[in-house]
Amino acid sequence: MMNYQIVIKNIDTVNEVEGYWSDQDFIQLLGKFNYPDGATAEKSSLPELLEMAISDYEPNEAAAIVLDYKLGNQLSEGQIEQISNNMLIDKVCEEYPEIHMQGTLFHVNQLLFKAYNGKFPNAKASVVHFSMTPTNGDLRKLTAENVLKLLNNGLSDRNLIKRLFESQISQNIPFPEAEAIIWELTTEDNVNYDLVTSENWINKEDINEYEFESVLEEVEDVA
Repeated sequence: MMNYQIVIKNIDTVNEVEGYWSDQDFIQLLGKFNYPDGATAEKSSLPELLEMAISDYEPNEAAAIVLDYKLGNQLSEGQIEQISNNMLIDKVCEEYPEIHMQGTLFHVNQLLFKAYNGKFPNAKASVVHFSMTPTNGDLRKLTAENVLKLLNNGLSDRNLIKRLFESQISQNIPFPEAEAIIWELTTEDNVNYDLVTSENWINKEDINEYEFESVLEEVEDVA
């Protein structure tokens, strides 16, 4: 059993997560949108070129092309068609039942939101900056599951994770969904962390306490 001192330093609300799309992604997508010269273009101009190439297409067609590029191995053609139409009306990235796809759907949504100047709903992500310092025991790198369990004491009862996964976040049982809820988790020193997730999962209003203590128990494997 480990005791931690937790400090939530800041939560940034962002429209896009920097660095998610690589130059290679832009070049591949440009090809799919009938712009074959992406590979020879100036790297810094790739996002702008892609936005221009995308905007020649109908929004739902463009959505289907980007969805196929990112999730074609997980979704059927019918599902892609359905999502590409729904994306124009709803924040599919917050509502899609397969939680592990929500992060990718967010990045796709925001790429299209920018390219079409707002025809798609604007979804937001939260970047949470926090520290978790053990007050007993050795320092170790925490997993997404560890982090959510430790954050539990600082979250309000209105928080969506708490409402949907109350026992997983508060009890000593496995919480496999944590890996899908947290899109990115980074640390350089195993004390100061940044996590990226949907504003729908954690936002500024969800934080009750900015400094608190939590206990991390070893999750017992359910035999």
